Amino acid sequence: MKIVREHILPDAESSFRLLSTPCVTDVFFWHYHPEYELAYIEGANGTRHVGDHISRYEGSDLVFIGPNIPHLNFDYGVVTEPKKVVVQLKDYFLGDAFRQTPEFAAITQLFERARLGVSFHGETKRRIGQQLGQLTDMAPFERLLTLLRIFQELAHSPDQQLLHGEAVTSTYNVQEQQRIQRVSEVVAEHYSRKIEIQEVAALTNLTEAAFCRYFKRITRLTFTQFLNQYRVHQAQKLLLQDTTVSEACFACGFENLSYFTKTFRRITGENPLQFKKRHRA
Repeated sequence: MKIVREHILPDAESSFRLLSTPCVTDVFFWHYHPEYELAYIEGANGTRHVGDHISRYEGSDLVFIGPNIPHLNFDYGVVTEPKKVVVQLKDYFLGDAFRQTPEFAAITQLFERARLGVSFHGETKRRIGQQLGQLTDMAPFERLLTLLRIFQELAHSPDQQLLHGEAVTSTYNVQEQQRIQRVSEVVAEHYSRKIEIQEVAALTNLTEAAFCRYFKRITRLTFTQFLNQYRVHQAQKLLLQDTTVSEACFACGFENLSYFTKTFRRITGENPLQFKKRHRA
């Protein structure tokens, strides 16, 4: 499970990037980027994984994410054909005037909350989802005005929830990315066996205690959480191939069926057998 920095460029004649239905349901894309991201997905049930927050969404999801928060693509593992709209914009978006103009005060506060990750539900999610779906048919200027109205409505919405434990304020440097890359490669290659903390700590030239602090700071997960998430996602693939729950459990490095079931439910929102039956149906 590699953490990847996504490189984003604004669209031509635009201050932001707009993606319509960029579905990558078969790709586990655990990534971050210095841009803000407003993402809406409709017609799907899936996993919302933003920083250290993991939960299920049903039917649709609307999330606003601040810079550099690691997150999973919201359509990962979805078996339907969902509609998806993603808006990605730079930290400076409209420049200093954006933060200094009184009329933008509520939007500025929304952007600050987005550094923790914000999800929206209820009527707000429905209305904003409709408006986001109309952006692709607009000229650049109308698209910008509509996006500002969307942010204004989100800023005043009562239907919102913070997702992440703390704001992420700094990007990952090259050395940190290389360390995470080495750890991710070990996990991807050896997840089916027991992986000790001292083994991965040695890869990063850190003591066990220093590695644990470093890893939690970078990924917002403990190494055990990181490893278990990768194992569960591998188990999902096996279950879709008609493997039994017990076979998937031990093939993915879990030593105890009860612990596997508990971990699977915590990460996906359902137990392995429910997942298997739902997808077979």
